[in-house]
Amino acid sequence: MDLGIAGKRALVCAGSKGLGRGCAEALAAAGVDLVLNARGAEALSQTAESIRKAHGVTVTEVAADVTTPDGQAAVLAAAGGVDILVTNAGGPPPGMWHDWSRDDFIRALDANMLTPIAFMTALLPTMMDNGWGRVVNITSQSVKAPIPQLGLSNSARAGLTGFVAGTARQVAGKGVTINNLLPGIHATDRAQALDGPVAEKEGISIEEARARRSATIPAGRYGTAEEFGATCAFLCSMHAGFIVGQNIVLDGGALNATI
Repeated sequence: MDLGIAGKRALVCAGSKGLGRGCAEALAAAGVDLVLNARGAEALSQTAESIRKAHGVTVTEVAADVTTPDGQAAVLAAAGGVDILVTNAGGPPPGMWHDWSRDDFIRALDANMLTPIAFMTALLPTMMDNGWGRVVNITSQSVKAPIPQLGLSNSARAGLTGFVAGTARQVAGKGVTINNLLPGIHATDRAQALDGPVAEKEGISIEEARARRSATIPAGRYGTAEEFGATCAFLCSMHAGFIVGQNIVLDGGALNATI
């Protein structure tokens, strides 16, 4: 399928690894030029060069921590008036309700709520003026089914979801769509970070921890960054202009819900 977005420009945050890279790869395969951000300059450079060679698109690298004002300014300066925004940030550390201080919540809000809102606030006006734009926020399955040990993530991402619910309806008439992708467990560094403590606590191997978690997923496996990226690219396509303010779960059926 021709996604109809060749020649567009996209800003992809946290795009050097995992789900962010999956989205960047899929957009590049559709002919989209990228402004690619990540904190680690080395991994970012390697990913950018790989994408250039594979897809022949322009990739501008911005190594910066987007949870800081300086990082946001650097990324926005490079992005200019992009057509597509993909927000993404690693989730806060797991724990229990009694583990977290106010500072922990502030860090989670900065990374997983306030930073995406800052980028939307900066970039939506130009998209609206142009009469076309796409925003995809990578959030979490926990927005629909909170995970007890991920309380920081539950809280911050739920706040972002509420912001998007109202904002998406205000900008849709200008040809701009905002939607959220809610991943379950995918084969990324985040899964490793979650499986590691389980393996240690239970006295089992990482492989066994992964097998146990996979058994709870109807699809019987972890998701891949490639299939996640393909869904992101479709939401950014010319075919997705009537999808507005949705929370799309990609979790292999793990969330047992009718709606």
